[in-house]
Amino acid sequence: MGEQPIFSTRAHVFQIDPATKRNWIPASKHALTVSYFYDATRNVYRVISVGGAKAIINSTITPNMTFTKTSQKFGQWADSRANTVYGLGFASEQHLSQFADKFQEVKEAARLAREKSQDKTELTNPALNITSHQVLPSPVISSNGPGDDKLFRSQSADVEMTTEKERLKKMLSEGSVPEVQWEAEFFTLQDSNNKLVAALHEANASVEQWKKQLAAYQEETETLRLRVAELELQRGHDPASEGSKEELNQTLEELELLIKAKEEEIQQLKSQKSGQWEAEGEREEMLQKLQELEGRGTELERRLQVAEQSLAKNLAEREKMQGEVAKVAELMDVKIFELSELRQGLAKLVESD
Repeated sequence: MGEQPIFSTRAHVFQIDPATKRNWIPASKHALTVSYFYDATRNVYRVISVGGAKAIINSTITPNMTFTKTSQKFGQWADSRANTVYGLGFASEQHLSQFADKFQEVKEAARLAREKSQDKTELTNPALNITSHQVLPSPVISSNGPGDDKLFRSQSADVEMTTEKERLKKMLSEGSVPEVQWEAEFFTLQDSNNKLVAALHEANASVEQWKKQLAAYQEETETLRLRVAELELQRGHDPASEGSKEELNQTLEELELLIKAKEEEIQQLKSQKSGQWEAEGEREEMLQKLQELEGRGTELERRLQVAEQSLAKNLAEREKMQGEVAKVAELMDVKIFELSELRQGLAKLVESD
């Protein structure tokens, strides 16, 4: 209850796989609110993120923690107390920079708070000072980058730093400097591997999204083709009826709207294509399928134009036939009138005889 939020942002939260220590496990399906809190009672800073009724992140910031940017929109840090590594995926590079700057600021504040706390402890109880040779080294679980300050261990970071310094002094005194260099190179390679794995996950997610969009687009295109076939069938059965005419016009309008929607989706897919990390072969295949879909759209537009022309032609023929029927009716009226006059003349001749 004594904690106050000092900074908040939204990001996709990940945790390192405890089994492999290599793969990222998403903590939720959607982006969550990630906040820095200050606990005035304990004089500590925390990073907290809550998903539903569960605390996804509850990490106390210590001076030995380091927030590492592994890509333009992704960063991570190790929490030895929680025995895990947290990863955050942001919507933009600016959000990542803001979070990283705040992490550095909170880390410095935590360092000052710890120094004040240690000074008070040493003044009140000097017997609590512990020498480095009395502490056993803690086993290394994983690493988050080159350098001793980025090692992810299972015990307290302060005790580990003291032990690490003693070990390095011993190695230097024994002349085993190459081992230190090899260890630094190993940590560098491990950090690069983590970055490549994160980039591969982002690329795989992008490919899966493209495949889903392409499947949905193909399904809608097939529906469009069936509607065109149904339109042609209706036109062949009864092109002169008024009901078919209205239904045909409505169907044509729906097809035009669908074609416009497909064109907009194609443009969106083209614009999204430039920002995705994917293999060259996958991208070429997607471009080829987009071109095929554009060709189908053009063919559907041509068939629609042919259908509209045929409808206009049928309507014109119908009007022409109605005009001819009217002429025949007028001619029949004239013939009937002449026949009636002829009958009257014959009747008069019969009466005169």
